[in-house]
Amino acid sequence: MEQKTSLIRSWMFVPGDRQRMIDKSMGLPVDAILMDIEDGVAPAAKDTARRQIAASLDQIAARKKENPSLRTPARLVRINAVGHERMHADLEHVIRPALEGLAVPKTETVDEVKIVERILDEREPKMGIPSGSVRLLIALESPRGLMNAYAIASCSPRIIGLMFGAEDFSRELSLPLRREGEATELIYARSSVVVAAAAAHVQSVDGVWPNFQDVEGLRKFALQSRRLGFSGMSLIHPAQIDEVNAAFTPTPEEIDYCRRVVQAFDDARSRGEGAIAFGGQLLDKAIVDRARQTLGLAESLGV
Repeated sequence: MEQKTSLIRSWMFVPGDRQRMIDKSMGLPVDAILMDIEDGVAPAAKDTARRQIAASLDQIAARKKENPSLRTPARLVRINAVGHERMHADLEHVIRPALEGLAVPKTETVDEVKIVERILDEREPKMGIPSGSVRLLIALESPRGLMNAYAIASCSPRIIGLMFGAEDFSRELSLPLRREGEATELIYARSSVVVAAAAAHVQSVDGVWPNFQDVEGLRKFALQSRRLGFSGMSLIHPAQIDEVNAAFTPTPEEIDYCRRVVQAFDDARSRGEGAIAFGGQLLDKAIVDRARQTLGLAESLGV
């Protein structure tokens, strides 16, 4: 997550009170880990989670000092909600040099983001962290948050993405406990998050597929997420990583088709032709730009 534009496809929640899980997650092929102090940790275990996350971050910092080429997934921490007394204890512990970002849950207003931003502005210099380097992934989990999505997404240069909190949002709408199909009942809300994120030029991250044993359900949901425009998805179990990464990675067929589209367009332009037909389709600049976009994504992912 060295640059704001770096694509993160898979974001895995890791309970902060489970040291073995934190240690294991550092070597997994997931793009980012969200070490959790919020809903994934019982109230009695939150102090333990803070201490273990802080120690793990310090350990990573020490290892990277010895070996600057050391690579791990992007390292974020999901803190408790802004306004909750636990948030301040969270930030006191986890803002340290190896922290790359914070996941801010249940966000509903710009003011909540500004509170976290001010704390980061104060603590980064004290901890020897370059100013502005700790990024924010903002979780929208309520109708009010959704209504303010664009204002929130565009309110701070620290923000790298919006994440949809499906479970809390479903509770707010009193939706049935069991999801139907590919969570089609949430398509409007999910699409709204995608549009707001795109308008603010940040990533959009879909909610989790809760049944980690349902591989086919996960596959369909992740592919639908990509078709809706999400750039990535959150997950809860290592068994979900490969499916999520695959869903948000261009396939060889897509890459080949995009290359042929770009080549056809460039060849036609070199001949001075205005209208370009390819495979029964009229190519315009927007279509070709999307093809170039896909090729750039594939190159950045090394595929």
